[in-house]
Amino acid sequence: MSMPLTTDRLVIRDWSEEDAEAAYPIYGSSEVTHWLTPAMDQVTDAAAMRSVLQAWQEAQPNLIPPRGRWAVERRSDGRVVGGLGIRLLPPYQEDLELSWQLHPEAWGQGYATEAARALIEWAFAQHDTDELFAVARPANTRANATAKRLGMQWVGETTKYYGLRLQVYRIRHSDLV
Repeated sequence: MSMPLTTDRLVIRDWSEEDAEAAYPIYGSSEVTHWLTPAMDQVTDAAAMRSVLQAWQEAQPNLIPPRGRWAVERRSDGRVVGGLGIRLLPPYQEDLELSWQLHPEAWGQGYATEAARALIEWAFAQHDTDELFAVARPANTRANATAKRLGMQWVGETTKYYGLRLQVYRIRHSDLV
């Protein structure tokens, strides 16, 4: 399996600089950035978003799969509605974190679950990926609910990651069978 991934309604693909105008309302929204772990500064404008996307694009080829960052595009109209990521969690750089960010207008439509489920399946098809974690602030009821809909099991609460009090969820490859 390789990128892009497609679902019934979505395409998960690499980011491009041309996505800056569509990505800015996501990563420039305090409604989104407030919940990110670690907290990401709000992107100030489309030019700054273009720089962020350039950095993500440059880093992507050097990341060992399944790590990376991807755009989530709606198939019906080609609109970017969010982003997904898999990265190493601090401080020990052993656990892989699955994250999702959606445009506020796309909340409540099942896109996060649909896209993340496809990415989980892809990640487990990669060499040596046995489990993925998601972390969310306790008050982020949407993220916590999405993790549960993905079949992720609640592991507990910790301050181990990012110096924040976070809910931790895990899914193992064996959970999918």
